[in-house]
Amino acid sequence: MRIGELSERTGTSRRLLRYYEEQGLIVAARTANGYREYDERLVDRVLQIRGLLDAGLPTRIIRQILPCLDTPRTIYFPDATPEMIATLTRERDRMADRIRCLARNRDAISAYLDAVLAYRPEASGD
Repeated sequence: MRIGELSERTGTSRRLLRYYEEQGLIVAARTANGYREYDERLVDRVLQIRGLLDAGLPTRIIRQILPCLDTPRTIYFPDATPEMIATLTRERDRMADRIRCLARNRDAISAYLDAVLAYRPEASGD
């Protein structure tokens, strides 16, 4: 697929996709006329990269852990510097806190909706 389709399917700008390529996070083949050609698997990869960036991980660490997201997994232990381990530990713990917060908020919204719908059955949209 071309860069425009990958951009559309992932909600990621073309500029950002080119940046991911510059950073070694994704690889595009080149057609005879020089256009980038992306493999279908990169849709999920780009979404994973975006999630990791949103979680606060820098691209240099994302590049190192991307092989762990593949099947079969390939983990390169020599790349695991003390800084990387500390960063990943901190980010993992921060994500766990965020997940707990999101789950609480989801449960509160669900409880609210349940109460509203029990009080006003017409609000359910049925």
